[in-house]
Amino acid sequence: MFETIGWDEIKNFEYMDQPIIAKIEQACASHEIPLHTHPKGQLILALHGYVTCEVSAKMWMVPTHSAIWIPANKVHSNRASDNAELCHLFIDGNMPGMPQNTCTLAITPLVKELMFALAGSNQHYGSHSKTARLAQVLFEQLTEMPIQHLDFVLSKNRVIQAMSQQLISQPGERKTLPQWAEQFALTERTLARLITKETGMTFGKWRTQLHIITSLQALSDNQSVQQVSELLGYESVSAFITMFKKVMKTSPMKYMNGLNAY
Repeated sequence: MFETIGWDEIKNFEYMDQPIIAKIEQACASHEIPLHTHPKGQLILALHGYVTCEVSAKMWMVPTHSAIWIPANKVHSNRASDNAELCHLFIDGNMPGMPQNTCTLAITPLVKELMFALAGSNQHYGSHSKTARLAQVLFEQLTEMPIQHLDFVLSKNRVIQAMSQQLISQPGERKTLPQWAEQFALTERTLARLITKETGMTFGKWRTQLHIITSLQALSDNQSVQQVSELLGYESVSAFITMFKKVMKTSPMKYMNGLNAY
């Protein structure tokens, strides 16, 4: 059976010689780990609750049963929800096959069980041991996990930064692009071009991406679809479901039920 430990203890494992290290962390309260790096690549699986990470001018959302992959030596910060339970994998950067850039990964039941098994093993394992073979099978499975697009582009531009801060703190904000342009004393066309330049998306797609992230956080906290719809300022539950299905290719409840089935 695996042992749950705190973040201060987690940090000690990343410097071990073993190519893959797995440990379970129990976050007793919402907390943030400020900007830092790891000598190994880090995979964070949310077993309960969620975690958000800021990496390379993007905010990444990791809902329950999904994981974020952060390559070695990549500067990032993490924030876990109240009472989140997380599984950390530290993977030697010299092992080829994992994505070269930060991304979120869908985690299958098999990979989750392999992570549990490794986390419950002695991490001081030999290179030809049973645990080493388990770690290798886990790694091979991880390299085949599908990538999810659960990131929200941030920016150092003062206008886009102010918009993103307001959208994140007030997810129900429904101002139109002309209204945003008026707030910053810009023309609608100028602001539209600026958003596309800084984020690579139109204003509508950029805000929708944040709504997906926010909705997954709320659903992971056991809020109802109606509560999430109200949180995001939609006029009706059906309008929210339509948006969600357009992006995620399934309804909010089917998506969450699929995750919980893991």
